[in-house]
Amino acid sequence: MRRVSIVGSSGAGKSTLARALARRLAVPYVELDAFMHQPGWQQRPDSEFMNDVDQATSEPAWVVDGNYRRFVVEGPVWQRADTVVWLDLPRRTVMRQVIARTVRRAVTREVLWNGNREPLTNFVSLDPDANIILWSWIKYHEFVQRYLDAMGDPRWRGVTFVRLRSHAEAKRWLESIEAAAAG
Repeated sequence: MRRVSIVGSSGAGKSTLARALARRLAVPYVELDAFMHQPGWQQRPDSEFMNDVDQATSEPAWVVDGNYRRFVVEGPVWQRADTVVWLDLPRRTVMRQVIARTVRRAVTREVLWNGNREPLTNFVSLDPDANIILWSWIKYHEFVQRYLDAMGDPRWRGVTFVRLRSHAEAKRWLESIEAAAAG
C-alpha cells in the first residue's frame, strides 16, 4: 500500500484519516481541497487543478484526500492508486461531524486553504453550493452510490478497496497498518 485514495462524504473524517495514514506510511499527504480552493473561495481552472493532481500522483507514494469525481475516480488518482479507502460512516454521524466542524471553524475563524475561512453562509444559505452542511446532507447518498458502484466496476479490479463504516473500524484498520509497517 503506497498510493492511497481516501474518499467519503464531506464531514466523514477523510482528512483526519488521510493525515494519520500518510504519517504511518511516511508518504506525502495530498489534500485536493487545497489545490481547488483559491483565495476568496475561487475554484481553480480545471486544467491547473488537473496539473497539480497529476504532478502529486506521479510520485511513487502518497495519500490523497478528496472526492473530486472527474479528477479522482475518472482521473489520475484512481488510475494510479493501489488502494481506495472509503470512509462510509452513517449519515447521522457525518452530519453531526460536519455541523460541529463548521461551527468550530466559524467560531475560531480557522484559516483553511489559501487564506479561506468558513463563510457565514454555511449557516443561512439554502443553496447547497454555499452551505457545506446542506451540501453534505444532499450529496450523502450520491457518494454512497458512487463508491458502491466503483467497488463493483471491473476497471478497478486491480485496486484494493477498504470500506470503513465506523470510527472504531477506522481506528482498528489504521492501527493494523501501523503494526504492519513496524513489523
